[in-house]
Amino acid sequence: MRSTVHIQNLICDTCTKSIVKRLIELRHISDVAVDLKKETVSFDFFTKHDFEHAKHVLEMMGYTILGHDNILDA
Repeated sequence: MRSTVHIQNLICDTCTKSIVKRLIELRHISDVAVDLKKETVSFDFFTKHDFEHAKHVLEMMGYTILGHDNILDA
């Protein structure tokens, strides 16, 4: 499954690199992409637990989750 998470305070390339590096280290998270202009992070995941864990990691990095679009909402 794939999700796009809308976050606050995504402002620079360093942010992008640190998010990609941290999320790609997580088990069952892949194909991480960050869009600075839209302030979004997209990634593939296997289970809802994996998705929630990735969101938690983003929050622990200091980002506020504003919302998300994913297949679990369907």
